[in-house]
Amino acid sequence: MGLKLTSGTTVSSYSTETKAEEQKMSADPAKEVPVRAELFDFHGVPMIHYLTSNWEKVQSFQARPDDILVATYPKAGTTWVSYILDLLYFGQTSPERQTSIPIYERVPYLESSFPNLDSGIELLEKLPTSPRIIKTHFPVQFVPKSFWEQNCKIIYVARNAKDNMVSYFHMDRMTLTQPDPGDWNTYFQRFMQGQMLYGSWYDHVNGWWKKKQSYTNIHYMFYEDMIEDTGREINKLCNFLGLSPSEQLKTQISGKVNFNSMKNNNMVNYSTFGVMDFNVSRFMRKGKVGDWKNHFTVAQNEEFDEDYKKKIDPALNFRTGF
Repeated sequence: MGLKLTSGTTVSSYSTETKAEEQKMSADPAKEVPVRAELFDFHGVPMIHYLTSNWEKVQSFQARPDDILVATYPKAGTTWVSYILDLLYFGQTSPERQTSIPIYERVPYLESSFPNLDSGIELLEKLPTSPRIIKTHFPVQFVPKSFWEQNCKIIYVARNAKDNMVSYFHMDRMTLTQPDPGDWNTYFQRFMQGQMLYGSWYDHVNGWWKKKQSYTNIHYMFYEDMIEDTGREINKLCNFLGLSPSEQLKTQISGKVNFNSMKNNNMVNYSTFGVMDFNVSRFMRKGKVGDWKNHFTVAQNEEFDEDYKKKIDPALNFRTGF
């Protein structure tokens, strides 16, 4: 039986049939065909079982005071900032990791629990590096309480809603564990209604912005600022983290995290992550500001802008082009 999201659209819960399918595909990895998950209402947020099945362990996770959490709505610059942090902390001390261990193992995805892969918690438990850099797409209310109790540093990255929607659409098309995106027009409506994995973009960016007002250890970044001047944003990150790398190192890092460099780096571009079909799209596709103009119709843009004004926190100013 489906669960009703607030929009009124029925979505399926994590059924016994889905679980049986998952177990079947886990039993024989050689014949594994990823199963597209279905959204279900989870504590008021649309989620999928791959990201909730480890809920108790995730919620009881014991953060350390020096843990660094990178939080974003999906497709807002998570990998970009994760890679910058990994290079700042370990690029010189453990250079071999950069060429032998993919970013999704160097920066574990906290809530993930995919078949035939270590869960985020399992990866974190055996992570040899310190501080631990941890990735999440959780809305602020889902973050395990130990992160707040330990006063951990948290970096939140936000991207303008229009480009975020387009990037998310292409990721959902090529990631075979994600809910089926359907066509663009359907996806556009779903995004506006918040019927997305991890819920409403508005709730996400607004919720984290509100938390920043009371929790001082959040550095709130914008994807568009990163595109405009990566070096400047790396400096701001270093100030927040209390790091003082040499100018030479910062220049080296800026070069390595250039979009085209990352797109061609197999340890960063997710080409080794088995549930993605690069024949459909690349995980790192364009990395631009304003690509939404190639997808939105004039009517969709007008509809979106009208809706946007009602939902966005007026203190948040996003740029949709330069």
